[in-house]
Amino acid sequence: MTDCLFCRIVAGEIPSRVIYSDDTAIAFLDIAPYHRGHSLVIPRRHIESGTMDPASWNEVAEGITTVSTLLKEKLGATGVNILSNAGAVAGQEIFHFHVHILPRYPSNPGMGALAQRDDGADDDLDGLFTQIMG
Repeated sequence: MTDCLFCRIVAGEIPSRVIYSDDTAIAFLDIAPYHRGHSLVIPRRHIESGTMDPASWNEVAEGITTVSTLLKEKLGATGVNILSNAGAVAGQEIFHFHVHILPRYPSNPGMGALAQRDDGADDDLDGLFTQIMG
């Protein structure tokens, strides 16, 4: 799908900070993060949402696990929130299935703080990428 932003990232047409890649999925840093290290895991194939094909969850499962561990190890997060929005009313903006991995830190715990953007979360994404990829 040439008009899908995430398909174009998968194809290498649009640069991204890829932190994980396998045969069925890739993960990259979100360019508008809610929390420091906010990343997206997407299947390589185009599917609108995870509610449309149960197999799509299998395609991203290894990436979700690996990226969650990577962010905790490299950034000192002590937990993660894992979520996917399905449909515009749920907040989905890019209609290519994706899973948000949001590292969480003791300084800003709980569900109430989940939807609040951390000040400076998008500062120096290149430096953050280097820290994660080491």
